[in-house]
Amino acid sequence: MIEGNHASGAAGDSLWQACIEQLAQELPEQQFNTWIKPLAAQVTGDFSKVTVYVANRFKLDWIRAQYSNRIMQMLENLYGQPIQLELAITPRENVARLTPLQLAREISAQSEPVDLGEEISPGPPKNRLNSALTFSTLVEGTANRMARAAAMHVAGSPGQLYNPLFIYGGVGLGKTHLMHAVGNRLLEEKPGAKVLYIHAEQFVSDVVKSYQRKTFDEFKERYHSLDLLLIDDVQFFANKDRTQEEFFNAFEALLAKKSHIVMTSDTYPKGLPDIHERLVSRFDSGLTVAIEPPELEMRVAILINKSISEGTEMPEEVAFFVAKNVRSNVRELEGALRKILAYSRFNQKEISIQLAREALRDLLSIQNRQISVENIQKTVADYYKIKVADMYSKKRPASIARPRQIAMYLAKELTQKSLPEIGELFGGRDHTTVLHAVRKIGGERQQLAELNQQLHVLEQTLKG
Repeated sequence: MIEGNHASGAAGDSLWQACIEQLAQELPEQQFNTWIKPLAAQVTGDFSKVTVYVANRFKLDWIRAQYSNRIMQMLENLYGQPIQLELAITPRENVARLTPLQLAREISAQSEPVDLGEEISPGPPKNRLNSALTFSTLVEGTANRMARAAAMHVAGSPGQLYNPLFIYGGVGLGKTHLMHAVGNRLLEEKPGAKVLYIHAEQFVSDVVKSYQRKTFDEFKERYHSLDLLLIDDVQFFANKDRTQEEFFNAFEALLAKKSHIVMTSDTYPKGLPDIHERLVSRFDSGLTVAIEPPELEMRVAILINKSISEGTEMPEEVAFFVAKNVRSNVRELEGALRKILAYSRFNQKEISIQLAREALRDLLSIQNRQISVENIQKTVADYYKIKVADMYSKKRPASIARPRQIAMYLAKELTQKSLPEIGELFGGRDHTTVLHAVRKIGGERQQLAELNQQLHVLEQTLKG
C-alpha cells in the first residue's frame, strides 16, 4: 500500500502499470492485447479516482460490462484503499502519436470538453509477432531444452525437418514465447518472408467471416501463401467441423509449397478431443515435443532475468525463496515477481525475503495449508457420500464416476501434481483420463450453477 494521501504522477503511473501487468497474467493474450493493452489512465494526486480512457463508445461499453469490476478490484488491492473508477472516451487529437501515459497527462491538462471520436491508432503489424519474445529472452532449462532446440532448427531451416512442429504443455510454460521466437528469428534472416502468428480462435473467426461474406479467395490468399504459420492453442478447433476442414486445406497447401507450420496445444495430438482423425495424423506427422514446468534452477534464473529487464535487481536468496513457493508455470512466476516489485515500489522498501513474504502472503497461506490429493479424495467422498476406496476403484456408475472426476479436477486445480501423478493416485489411471475429467468438469462449471456452487463449497472446505 502507499502511505499517505498524496502521490506523484510517477506513482500514479506505477499503480496503473502494476494493474495492467497483473491483468496480463490473468487474461488470455488475445483478450489482453485487444481490450486492455490500448487503455490509458489518469490517476488523481490523492489516488481517490482513476479515469480510464477508451477509444470509442462500443469499446467503452464492452470494457464497462466485462472488465471494469476486475480493474477496480485490482487497483484497490494494489493501493489498499477504495478507488473510484471512471470510464471516458479518448479525445481524437494526437491519439496516434502519444503513449498511453503521455495521453493521460495530455487529457488531464485540457480544460475544454473533449471531442468524442473513433479510435485512431496504428494497426498491429500484419505478422502479429511480439518483437520482445525472442530466443535470447527465453530462459533455457531441462524443461524446455528439446522444444527450444527444435524451434531454433525450424527458424534456421524452415520447410525442411520437423514440419509441422507441434509443441504441447500446460498454461504459462512458454509455448507462445517459442513460437514468436521462431517468427522473429526467421524475419531477422529473411526480412521478406511471409510470417503470421495467430491464435486458433482468430482462425475460427476468419473462417466464419469468409463464409458470411463469401470472401474465400481472400482467406486462401492470406493463409495459403505464407512461408511460416504459427498457430496457438489448436485445441480450440474441437467440434468446429468447418474450421477443421479449412485448416486441413491450408495445412496441405503450405506443406506442398514447403512452408513451415508450428502449432501449440495443451496436450499431445492424439490426446486432442473432437478433432478429425486425418487432422490429428497431420499434427503428428512432424515432430511433437513437450514443455514441462520449470525446475528450481530455471525458475530462479527466470526471476533474476525478468527482474533485471524490469529495471530492478532481485537478490538471489529472494529469487530462491519465490521459486521454491511458486512451482506451477512461468506465468504465475512472473505474476509473483510483479506483485513483489509493485509492493516494493509502493512501500519504498528494498526487496528482501520478508518483503516477498508480505507481497505474496495470500499465495503462501494457500501453499502452507498443503492441500493433498488424498485430502481432496476424502473431502469429495464425504461430500457425495461415497467411499474413499471408490476413488481408486474401477467402478463406473455415475454416482461414483462423477465425484471421481470432480476430485481429479480439484486435484489439478489445487495441487502442483502433474496429470500422470494424479492418475497414479486415482488407481493407476492414464493421464488422458485425468485430462478428460479436468476439461469436462471445468467446462460444465461454466454452464451449471449448481455444480459451480458445489465446487465452490469443496474449494472453501479444502482451503480452510
